[in-house]
Amino acid sequence: MFVAGATARSREAVLRVREMCDQELKGGSRLKVIDIYQQPELARANQIVATPTLIKDFPRPVRRYIGNLANIAGQFTGLDLLTREKIAV
Repeated sequence: MFVAGATARSREAVLRVREMCDQELKGGSRLKVIDIYQQPELARANQIVATPTLIKDFPRPVRRYIGNLANIAGQFTGLDLLTREKIAV
């Protein structure tokens, strides 16, 4: 997940993603938070144009979600984390 500094919006997005991972994926995920101000080279390499941006890279295909992740229930469909059954990532 790419964020821009320690803003309220960044903290809220990270909190929502961690909550989603803890509640729905039961530890079957890994979250890496990257501050684009501290690591701008990673932002360029991943073509980040807005924050917060969550990148799901496994299972394939790679998916990106931009925004504060306020609609946690809808995120699984958008990130392809659900098919007919939940799958652990």
